Amino acid sequence: MKLNVGTFDRTLRIVAGLVLVALAATGTVGLWGWIGVVPLVTGLAGWCPAYSLLGIDSCKVRT
Repeated sequence: MKLNVGTFDRTLRIVAGLVLVALAATGTVGLWGWIGVVPLVTGLAGWCPAYSLLGIDSCKVRT
């Protein structure tokens, strides 16, 4: 699996995912807040299936 999410993009995804999951876990937002798992996982993995389908690559480091 080739990385296609860059460092800045990964950081934003992880932070946004953590915030959404925390808000959902505390009951501040509804069940939709659990969608934060998606950016969290893609940020941690460094690979986004949507980026692959669209041909987007924000990663400057090649693996």
